[in-house]
Amino acid sequence: MKTALIELKSGTYKIRGLDVDLAGMKFPLIEHYKEGKNGAYVTVDGAAQPGFPERSIRIRINSPQDYAIVDSDFNEQKQQQARREARNEETDQQIMDRIGKKFGILDEMTRAAKEGNIKAMIVSGPPGVGKSYGVEQQLEKDSLFDDVSNVQRKYEVVKGAMSAIGLYAKLYKYSDAKSVVVFDDCDSVLLDDLSLNILKAALDTSKKRYISWNTDSRLLRSEGIPDRFEFKGSAIFITNIKFENVRSKKLRDHLEALESRCHYVDLTIDSEREKMLRIKQIVRDGMLDDYDMPQERKDDIIEFIDENRKRLRELSLRTVLKIADLAKSFPSSWREYASTTVMKST
Repeated sequence: MKTALIELKSGTYKIRGLDVDLAGMKFPLIEHYKEGKNGAYVTVDGAAQPGFPERSIRIRINSPQDYAIVDSDFNEQKQQQARREARNEETDQQIMDRIGKKFGILDEMTRAAKEGNIKAMIVSGPPGVGKSYGVEQQLEKDSLFDDVSNVQRKYEVVKGAMSAIGLYAKLYKYSDAKSVVVFDDCDSVLLDDLSLNILKAALDTSKKRYISWNTDSRLLRSEGIPDRFEFKGSAIFITNIKFENVRSKKLRDHLEALESRCHYVDLTIDSEREKMLRIKQIVRDGMLDDYDMPQERKDDIIEFIDENRKRLRELSLRTVLKIADLAKSFPSSWREYASTTVMKST
């Protein structure tokens, strides 16, 4: 898709309550100058610049002369290149702040789902960056009162494959208001039409969401599950799939059907540098606090991962924990063991 790249001569955008001067910055144009009840603006793609929302944003300007087109043939390839270049200009701290802000939003959205204010959310990002951990930690924190009161927790994290009838039964179990079902790496349901239709009904945006099972089932009867019920709970779908990169038309259509019904949180941790900084961020926040080892050894683990990140089988938080286990078990030789167990053969 072709668009135009504009450079702002003057303009502001509100970030955290402050009007930020954007003079000299470049953005892909989405919609030309318009006047609204709150003043004039131009609509651009915020994802082109670090620190801005990854969606269309309105930049306040005074007149059409406040920006100029610098590339009238700014296609998708150029847009992606511009985003990469913009990210390369970020400092480590800026990247960590950006990632931290995304995970902060994820925490707040998870809390809102637990309160019943958010009905459905998709969380997308690469494996091993803390998607599931963040969601589960927030739900656990919000369920402490249930634990103290000896009341069954009103959420469950479902992992792995699931049949359509299993999905129906699970949604019924957590159909009450302020209940949450988290589907973690359950991408197989996206490839099954019956499961997908059940999921779409659960994630629908209508005020009342009814889910039906229209064929006879001995299993449902034996469990006392009706063939139709109202789903008042919330659902969170955690996936490693980056929706815009899917090529299969069938899967892409299924994902678009889900995306239209859900809030979509793309954690945008794609490069080695971003993954490494995310690891440093989480370790700094106490990921290894439960390990009985000196701080110097924890620092050595992160240094080892950073130096060998291109040779690791996976650059992720899981790898950090694997190496920490080795460092605890074999204090003097953990590097040798790690070279064998978590690194690719050369």
